[in-house]
Amino acid sequence: QVQVVESGGGLVQAGGSLRLSCTASGMIFNINDMGWYRQAPGKQRELVATISSVGSTTYADSVRGRFTVSRDNAQHTVYLQMNNLEPVDTAVYYCNADIQVEYESDYVDDVFWGQGTQVTVSS
Repeated sequence: QVQVVESGGGLVQAGGSLRLSCTASGMIFNINDMGWYRQAPGKQRELVATISSVGSTTYADSVRGRFTVSRDNAQHTVYLQMNNLEPVDTAVYYCNADIQVEYESDYVDDVFWGQGTQVTVSS
């Protein structure tokens, strides 16, 4: 069993900052890419940022320069530092992890999602 749990959401004024965390736990052999997605009301879920196991990153154009994704491989944790937040950033933020799960004497590759954490930015 593997669990992925986010934390750190909340309410912040425009221009403020928040830091999201996401930790995976369970029978983990290895974690490949980890990332953050978000879904605003009435909109589709969209990619925010990803980070590979060796630290290569990608960002949505809308957050590049304001958000920073990082990870701690030893702690199976990915972070999203969000600065200069705007009302359009209001959404539920989901963590995503591509995990090799220990299974008997081998492993199985699967993608796991967290339950989501609400970020609300007021104007």
